[in-house]
Amino acid sequence: MDSNIAKAWLTEMARTANSKDHAAHMKLISRDVKVFGVPGFEVLGYDDWAKQCEHEFTHNILASVSYQGLKVRAMTPRRIMFETVETVAATDGSRSSQTIEILIEKEADDIWRVTQERIIDSGGGCLK
Repeated sequence: MDSNIAKAWLTEMARTANSKDHAAHMKLISRDVKVFGVPGFEVLGYDDWAKQCEHEFTHNILASVSYQGLKVRAMTPRRIMFETVETVAATDGSRSSQTIEILIEKEADDIWRVTQERIIDSGGGCLK
């Protein structure tokens, strides 16, 4: 096994977000997902992610999302933990980049989904 699974998953995350395909995007996210490191929140879950995406897609707030770099931290046949730099651009011209750690797992239906995400560096990010 190599990092191609993680690369393909990131490509699909960006594609579904950039095309504002809410249903396809949410299929990449586990119902058990936990997101850590969002300022003002202890932990966010699936419903929070779904509502935020729906709001951003419906109101045309998101211009684009992209991922640069991939550093695998741990890998088993059913789990891959990696870091990447996520860049989000809004339609108002604002832009933010952050280093995030992502854990994707192959769930019972054999689909890889994010089960955990943690913001490591929200100051412009670079993989260390």
